[in-house]
Amino acid sequence: MHVLIMGCGRVGSTLARSLEDRNHTVSVIDSDPDAFRRLGPSFNGDKITGYGFDHEVLEKAGIRRADAFAAVSSGDNSNIIAARVARETFGIQQVVARIYDPGRAEVYQRLGITTVATVKWTADQVLRRILPAGAEPDFRDPSGTIRVDQVPVTEVWIGHRTVHLQEQTRCRIAWIDRLGEGMLPTRDSVIQEGDLLHLVMREEHAAHAYAQLDAGPEEI
Repeated sequence: MHVLIMGCGRVGSTLARSLEDRNHTVSVIDSDPDAFRRLGPSFNGDKITGYGFDHEVLEKAGIRRADAFAAVSSGDNSNIIAARVARETFGIQQVVARIYDPGRAEVYQRLGITTVATVKWTADQVLRRILPAGAEPDFRDPSGTIRVDQVPVTEVWIGHRTVHLQEQTRCRIAWIDRLGEGMLPTRDSVIQEGDLLHLVMREEHAAHAYAQLDAGPEEI
């Protein structure tokens, strides 16, 4: 892929290096040429000085051959304008904008622009670590309907088949972390001690799911 990144702060520079490490080509845009020093001497991508919503700057950065665009500067307005130009003018489908204001992020999410609301995300991460298990999920979709939770397996479920846990909790096991590796369960998979379950569930079923996880399997 060829990816354009607007903003060469800590997020933008880290993203650029990570993409290059994965053998993608990258163009980084920033209005401050001194910001490019964060990329380090090993960065091989393009460094374009200017604004990521300026058509000439985008053309110079290779927008015509780009597969994705990430607007991660420090300004909400700049990020949204640039994201809309990339999507609506140049037809880039994979567009992500970093937004600090959670309310605005939700609005643009509904308009089809994928947003990362950094303040809300950080707050959610802290909440997940200070509240009891199940109080806050790892992920919740924008509509608030579906959630993904990390759940350490309880002793009462060890030795039981994953399919029975799914049926009785009304969840789906997306994957299991077992002995440091991820695995996809099959109908014959059995829950083992130390398993970390990644459960997908409807928000309305969360209370039932956690109650069933604590209570253990019912007789079949």
